[in-house]
Amino acid sequence: MKSKYTDFQNITQEEYFNLIAELMAVRKRADVPLAYVRTYGCQQNVADSERIKGMLYESGFSFTENVEEADFILFNTCAVREHAEDRVFGNVGALKNIKRKHPSVMIALCGCMMEQEHVAQRIHDSFPFVSLVFGTNCLHEFPRLLYNTLLYGKRTFLRGNTDENVYEGIPIKRDGNFKGFLPIMYGCDNFCSYCIVPYVRGREKSRRPEVVIEEAREMIASGYKDICLLGQNVNSYGKGLEDKPNFSQLLKEIDKIEGDYWLRFMTSHPKDCTKELIDTIAESKHISHHLHLPFQSGSNRILEKMNRRYTREKYLDIIKYAKERIPDLSLTSDIIVGFPGETYEDFQQTLELIREVEFTSLFTFIYSRRKGTPAADMPDVATDEEKSKWFQELLKVQEEIAAKRCADMVGSVQKVLVEEKSSNKEGILNGRTSGNIIVEFAADESIIGTFQNIKITKARNWILNGELVKE
Repeated sequence: MKSKYTDFQNITQEEYFNLIAELMAVRKRADVPLAYVRTYGCQQNVADSERIKGMLYESGFSFTENVEEADFILFNTCAVREHAEDRVFGNVGALKNIKRKHPSVMIALCGCMMEQEHVAQRIHDSFPFVSLVFGTNCLHEFPRLLYNTLLYGKRTFLRGNTDENVYEGIPIKRDGNFKGFLPIMYGCDNFCSYCIVPYVRGREKSRRPEVVIEEAREMIASGYKDICLLGQNVNSYGKGLEDKPNFSQLLKEIDKIEGDYWLRFMTSHPKDCTKELIDTIAESKHISHHLHLPFQSGSNRILEKMNRRYTREKYLDIIKYAKERIPDLSLTSDIIVGFPGETYEDFQQTLELIREVEFTSLFTFIYSRRKGTPAADMPDVATDEEKSKWFQELLKVQEEIAAKRCADMVGSVQKVLVEEKSSNKEGILNGRTSGNIIVEFAADESIIGTFQNIKITKARNWILNGELVKE
């Protein structure tokens, strides 16, 4: 099929949507073309997928959770840990049979993995049934890439885009209708020695504050109750913008919007977490009293090897200030166990910090070597067996702390956002407190998506049980 256009650079995004719809009209297997989108990794990948879904929706697609019936299959990939990469390769390989049965199906890959040269080369050489590959900074190019691939039937690879512009106006099809992600910046300038993100997401660039505020306003007007601002390091928001706004200023402006909602954010970097930010949370009407502040290791020696650019002492200073200003603050964090060169003595310093801070919960990981990062070439001293033992020791310590913190909440009444039905308990709903703690209680599912007051009646290690407070 020949294109009615010859100058692809002058085609608008909306025109590409219409052209894709025309091509899919003759390729679809059902009444409408169906897309299957699978997302791996972090919240930023989820937000990217929502924009890809928005563009697919504008191109006439509906969506399916059954990969067998899809006309277009997309995996949005994650490169942070080796296990995630292995899963992607395994699941992509399984698509070969679908392509054999339905040759018209288009298979595409995007996201962080695709920005790694060795991964893209493997996809090119070993998975010839993958037709479209694009990187993290090519999202705005998706309609053009999809159209050209459909039209000409040739494999398309586009990665390594160093464009510093931020492209707005991309349509969004969100996964939920009362909880949503709002990206405020992209990329990362920190270059922690273990992390691949700056290499696959590029350098930091921020969205203009008026655009972010307007999107937040639209979400609140549409009934969103829980809005999470996203960035690889939200604390450094404002880089590259003329007026040099900072993150605290952005939070204050969004907090002024009237409505019944919670405002969250992640992820924060301790080196940029200021007293101004803590004061902003303490004085706000809508910002959740939950701070996710990854410390990764309690050893200054390991923090220096990680290139984290703060010390244990600085981290504890900001935590102390935060607890003074926000007494009911819920703290969560990330920890890497078994970083190259870490000894058991270093690990013990991590346990001491955990006991001192008393986190609500932790996201814990055994170090995963990432090709292309400085840490990948660092010598190691601990065995895998030793790291696994340390990991279990850490989990035990945190489990005791979490159980105590949850027990202290028994008898209190908590404002809870009701999120979903329990997957295995009839008549039970799951909700979440402002501090990001899960609460289970009996109620009718008609209240899903609303705030409710729940009296806490029982505490388990990580979850609270309660009962609905009837007005």
